[in-house]
Amino acid sequence: MFLKSIRAWFALVLFMLCAATAHAAARMPNVVILATGGTIAGTGATSTTTVGYTAAKVGVDDLIKAVPELKQVAHVTGEQVFQIASENMSNEHWLTLAKRVNTLLAKPDVDGIVITHGTDTIEETAYFLDLVVKSKKPVVVVGAMRPSTAISADGPINLYNAVLVAGSQDAIGKGVLVVMNDQINAARDVSKTNTTTTDTFKSTELGLLGYVVGNQPHFYRASTRKHTVDTEFDVSNLNALPQVDIAYTYANVGPTAVNALVAAGAKGLIHAGVGDGSLPNKVRPALSAAREKGVVIVRASRVGQGIVARNGEANDDQLDFVVADTLNPQKARILLMLALTKTNDTKEIQRMFYTY
Repeated sequence: MFLKSIRAWFALVLFMLCAATAHAAARMPNVVILATGGTIAGTGATSTTTVGYTAAKVGVDDLIKAVPELKQVAHVTGEQVFQIASENMSNEHWLTLAKRVNTLLAKPDVDGIVITHGTDTIEETAYFLDLVVKSKKPVVVVGAMRPSTAISADGPINLYNAVLVAGSQDAIGKGVLVVMNDQINAARDVSKTNTTTTDTFKSTELGLLGYVVGNQPHFYRASTRKHTVDTEFDVSNLNALPQVDIAYTYANVGPTAVNALVAAGAKGLIHAGVGDGSLPNKVRPALSAAREKGVVIVRASRVGQGIVARNGEANDDQLDFVVADTLNPQKARILLMLALTKTNDTKEIQRMFYTY
């Protein structure tokens, strides 16, 4: 009788262990990796080639195979959406990518998405998705500063960390994230700050959201700006975006760039001004003339940090201009493109810049 009881107890323990293991396996998140190219998929002539390499050579299946540890943290599948260097990323690429992301996230068996991407425009793609993804499920954009063939390649650990974050319950509702160098940054706030070093992505003043340490993400703050499901933007039926360009300001600048961009058909123009978005005397008349033609003008700053104050360095109310708030010129361009799909009213567009 005693032996029967012992056997029954062992059988129960074994059953519980097996059930727990099966439950853990069943609860492992499903993460889809969408590959777009970039340095993370790049190759160099030698193992010490960290500049002068060729981007976008390695396919998504090989990227996944290079990190077998992914199998321990998620059920991973991959799709090759594009295979380009990110300086070639276009509006059409963004629309295709956003629609695919929304389609996948609508599936109950997809828990999160990782997008591999070149670092040159990673912050722009991430912010675009932050405004148009219609799900609270995690979307993580990841890249690398060194090609896959380098002896110090950062792509594999970045990809591993990105999958960890994309499969984490803690990342739900945080908006689109950029995960690199063991750090988690919000798409709206992060920028590339160095041409070649692996710690290039920073949210310099507003701060990162958290870290990836010990095989799990640690979040310490969240963005207060609306994103993803809380935005008013919908790209499901869009096949193109309005033309918005950036005019850069510098000492002795003239109106040539502004006039050329307007003549080329710009519907909106980001003025990347000096300091607090100051308007040089030679440029102000050209911007005013562009506004009179219906072009929406947004005053931004080339500084890269800080608020562009409304009615600060220019009478925006009188000029009927919009200010970019804390968005850098390249991100202000993205928001203005999407805003112009909804309205041409500058007061409404200014509200959007203070909302997103």
